[in-house]
Amino acid sequence: MFVLDNRVQPYAWGSTHAIPGLLGTEPDGGPQAELWIGAHPSAPSLAAPAGGGAPRPLDEVVAADPAGVLGPQRRRDRLGFLLKVLSAAAPLSLQAHPDRATAQRRYAEEEAAGVAHDAPHRLYRDDEHKPELLYALEPFAAVAGFRSPAAARELLTGLDLPPLPPAADHLLTGLLQDLAGADESVALRAATTRLLDAAEDAAAPLAGAVATACRDVDDDSARCVVLLAEHHPGDPGVLVSTLLNQVRLAAGEALYLPAGNVHAYLSGTGVELMASSDNVLRGGLTPKHVDVPELLRVLDFRVLPPPLLPPRRVSDDEVLFAPGDVDDFALSVLQVRPGARTRWERAVPRALLCLDGEVRVESATSGVVLARGRSAFATAAEHPLMITGSGRLVAAGPGGA
Repeated sequence: MFVLDNRVQPYAWGSTHAIPGLLGTEPDGGPQAELWIGAHPSAPSLAAPAGGGAPRPLDEVVAADPAGVLGPQRRRDRLGFLLKVLSAAAPLSLQAHPDRATAQRRYAEEEAAGVAHDAPHRLYRDDEHKPELLYALEPFAAVAGFRSPAAARELLTGLDLPPLPPAADHLLTGLLQDLAGADESVALRAATTRLLDAAEDAAAPLAGAVATACRDVDDDSARCVVLLAEHHPGDPGVLVSTLLNQVRLAAGEALYLPAGNVHAYLSGTGVELMASSDNVLRGGLTPKHVDVPELLRVLDFRVLPPPLLPPRRVSDDEVLFAPGDVDDFALSVLQVRPGARTRWERAVPRALLCLDGEVRVESATSGVVLARGRSAFATAAEHPLMITGSGRLVAAGPGGA
């Protein structure tokens, strides 16, 4: 078992205080957006043996003994999941993630073309898919997945818009025609493509006019438009948000984003768990590299409900968030009560993070005490695990039986 020291990513949209508050450190005034807990080579955790010894990057620990660390159910000789704490004070980019087949093919193509892994325009930094779930630690807001085009059309036609420049008026007319199509997926593909491919002299004034008109509308989608326009004025992603579901999570709720689900996190703090990948395809709402054709190739344009992920109750004290379509990861949330003992038998690797209180995690050969904000990694060989103490713990591991 290992005690972890984890990397904080200072992305510009991050909160200045939430992650320091969890870790018990002083804010430095800068954004602290994500805390990475895992073995992704871009920012691996430092792993110190619980019994003492020099820390090593967790990806090196895995590579030195993949059978012992990952167990017999491993698909590859590397950790298949990445746990994060994410805290957004401003909206993230409009984005989606590829499926595994696309990631493998496009990664190989970029490798063959000699595109540097740290090049700003590099799209596929590894050959894995990146489905992800987010468990809210506080109220959390996002847009995710396409809603009915009729709902988007109703919002746009109900706005009191001023006279528009010819290019913007033409864009709006075409958009409304797209959204009136009989086939919902075809309509949404056409509308999204039209908006993301629009020239700046059309998209910017239309986005500005829609955002101004939305200030007088009592509707979550309208409020989202106003928020996005404040951070990214004139961006076509402001208009694309009208096509998407509004998602509002209370603390303790979760959402799940499979491959192809277009989304943007808006605000809040949560525990994020995903396949161990950094493949992000962006379409707007960001100063980072945007590749509209690649994003459009991977998007799922079906109309879907807000992507809430219901938990499965394992016991009175434990719930499990496990997507049904992938086995890369599942998230356990355990309320550890004084005098109670929870035993985890399954021999899989687990990343553990204490959210509150103080908990003890023990195997037959080692143990760690985790206070709020502290994390550990238990190898498959360390199981079964016994958890005691008083507090709240999240544990990430592979999904499946």
